[in-house]
Amino acid sequence: MRKTFYKKELVISNTQKRRGNKNKRSDVIKIQSWLCLQEQLFPGIGTMTAIDGDFGPATEKCVKNFQKFININETGIVDQDLFSALSHPLKSAFEDVTAQATIRETILKVAENHLKNQPKELVIKGENNSGPWVKSYMDGHEGELWFWCMGFVQGIIDQALSLHDMKFTKIMPLTYSCDVVGMKGLEHDSLIRNSKIEQQPNLVKPGDILLIRRSWHDWTHTAIIIDVEDETFTTIEGNTNRSGSRNGDGVYKRVRNFQKSNLDVFSLEKWID
Repeated sequence: MRKTFYKKELVISNTQKRRGNKNKRSDVIKIQSWLCLQEQLFPGIGTMTAIDGDFGPATEKCVKNFQKFININETGIVDQDLFSALSHPLKSAFEDVTAQATIRETILKVAENHLKNQPKELVIKGENNSGPWVKSYMDGHEGELWFWCMGFVQGIIDQALSLHDMKFTKIMPLTYSCDVVGMKGLEHDSLIRNSKIEQQPNLVKPGDILLIRRSWHDWTHTAIIIDVEDETFTTIEGNTNRSGSRNGDGVYKRVRNFQKSNLDVFSLEKWID
């Protein structure tokens, strides 16, 4: 598996606590990030705090609230065991799925499992597109300019194909650009244009990659297709929101109408069928 940066987001270098002499700013940011993400998963547990790298009284109180939520002693101290509990959704997303009967089934299972764990970006140092989920999909990159929809899609494809001892880079290069994947699809004669899909939607199969087209050689957003009907695709996509933005806050399941929108598809048929 190529995308393994997530493993760095599952560990801290030392136990972190208020006034701790081994506190490390990067570790505290990890802790604060997961406290905020846990509050989004379980609203009302009281773990939302500033992400500033300072383990002060607010962070300590949030840690105690999380410890109370998981029914353990409220020390306010974060060791590796507690951090593993905080960051468990990330580990679950990347490690809980096993190979299914077919590669396409595995792609769908992996995508659904990531969705279940509710990946969300954070705003850190005033920049969105930040936090452990984004860094995991984007190989350590984060920040305002790092749109992560393709990082998410390639993360799903990478994880699924790896479970079948295949490398996704045999199909497409590691990239964060929808344009690069679109052009590679044209090169392989594997890009199905929207006009053809409108007439023959059965050419598209679950597990294929959706590319939203702005102009003939310009694609702005991407997703994993999980279901195909006569007029619509059901997708799982990252860096979107409830409005279907290309620069949203998380991973969502959406339904998109290929009869009304310019939706091209990168078909995986040459490699996995």
